[in-house]
This record gives sequence, C-alpha cells and structure tokens, in this order.
Amino acid sequence: MKKNYIHIIKSDFKRNKVLYLIILPVLIYFILFRYLPMYGATIAFKDFTPMKGIAGSEFVGFKHFLKFFKSFYFFRVLKNTFTLSFLQILFGFPIPIIFAILLNEVSNKYFKKVVQTVTYLPHFISLVVIAGMITQFSSQNGIFNDLLVYFGGTRESLLQNPDNFRFIYIASDIWQKAGWESIIYLAALMGIDSSLYEAAGIDGANRFKKILHVTLPGLTPTIIIMLIIRIGRVMEVGFEKIILLYNPATYEVADVISSYVYRVGLIDLNWSYSSAVGIFNAIINLSFLFMANKISRRYTGGGLW
Repeated sequence: MKKNYIHIIKSDFKRNKVLYLIILPVLIYFILFRYLPMYGATIAFKDFTPMKGIAGSEFVGFKHFLKFFKSFYFFRVLKNTFTLSFLQILFGFPIPIIFAILLNEVSNKYFKKVVQTVTYLPHFISLVVIAGMITQFSSQNGIFNDLLVYFGGTRESLLQNPDNFRFIYIASDIWQKAGWESIIYLAALMGIDSSLYEAAGIDGANRFKKILHVTLPGLTPTIIIMLIIRIGRVMEVGFEKIILLYNPATYEVADVISSYVYRVGLIDLNWSYSSAVGIFNAIINLSFLFMANKISRRYTGGGLW
C-alpha cells in the first residue's frame, strides 16, 4: 500500500512539475517562518534565559500558565478581548455585506468605481498613519471636538476618556476595513446566475424582494465561511492599533491579551510568561474555530472542512 502511495506521488509529480514548482516558495515560506518558529514556543514551559538557550533552560511545566490565570490582569484582558471582538463582529461584520449589496444595485458604473476607490483607500494607509489621524482628530482641538461643540458638547481629549475608547476603535475599524472586505462579497455577487433575477422579475419581485430571495441566498455560503474565519480569530484583536491608541488612562477598557503579551514580553522581557499567554490565546482561537465550523456544518451543511 505504501509503495503504491509513493508511486502515485511520483507519477503526479512527473505530470505536474510546473505546479509543484509554483507551490515550492509558499511551502518554504511556511516551513521557515510558520512551523520552525513553533519550536521557540516551548519556552512557555520553561524558565527561559538567553544564556542557557531554549534546550538548556529549566523545564517548569504549566507554571507560567497558572501564573497568568491567577494574575490580576487575567479577567481584565480576557473581558476586553471578548468585548472588542464581539463588537467587531456585531457591527463590523455585517457592514461589508450591506455595502456590497447596495453597491451591486448601483447601475451607474462610473459612480460605482469612484465609491469603490474611495472606500478601498483606507486599507492602503499605514496603521501608524491611521492611529496618528485618530489621535489628532480626537485631541481637544481636533475635528471630532469641533463637531461635538457644534452639537452642544464640551471639549475633551476623547482618547483619554475610557468611555470613548471602544466606540472610536470600532468606528475607525469599520471605516478602515469595510470597503476592502466588501470585495469578496462583490466577487460572490458576480457569480449569482442573472437568470434568477430575471425569473424573480417575471414573478413580480421588486428590487428589495430580489435582494431578499436571490442575492442573500446566493451570498449565504460566502457569509458563512467568512463568519467562521472571523470567529476563529476572535481573540486576535489588532494589538498594533491598540498599542498605538491606548494609554494608562484607558488600560481598563483597552488592554487586550495581545497588547498584554507585547508589554510583558518585549518591555518587561518576561519571555516565558508572555509565550504562555500567547499559547493560551491561540488555543482559545482554535477552539472557537472548531466550534464555529461544527455549528455551521450541523445547521447549514457547509463549513471550512
């Protein structure tokens, strides 16, 4: 059986040499930068010191995991991570779908291209620049405060107020990603058979009913796949943006697991402890991914695998 299996691989390789060569750089990339570095994650189970190296450091089992679970920061970073992720899914996930459906209904192709270009632009702006713009606009003399004063409010440094942080983070996230993320839904819309719309029109369906009974069912498989992927990354709140925007005054609502890992690992140089927290984060993500895929397969018949 093994010999036959090897023979099949050899025959397939001879037939598809070019395809194997194309995929070779990708395989090398993943081996070098995704799988080999996993060896370094073993420091989560050791008291790592650079002098002794990974192999020579003392094995301490789950000591750093238990330390994190007993930490004062455990519930705070866990709650903030879940809250921001939930808000991102609740408000950020449907917006690209709605935007793609509305854009698909626009018949003027020049207006459509202009809108697409304008909404895609924020994706190409550096995150540092985005954070700089948010910080500047949220300052006491910024445009957000000008609008606040216009509607009867008082000036304040918006990012210094913990009550504003989550709203600013989620709103800016939607602005930055909605246009770009709508591309995949627009591509899925292109694949819907136009005869379905014609048949719906003959049956007397207006534009809203066509969206309801043709467009949305056509988009459902794509929406499910994207939702599963999104749930599988529920603990991956963009820590770069958090780090660029938060400050000690907003730690209570802004500090998430990834920003905590950054502080502990790179600032406090507690590498083993930060690795343990990172592994805990990855395990939770993986659990959510499996759970979402299982629920999807049970109730819709579709999933990632």
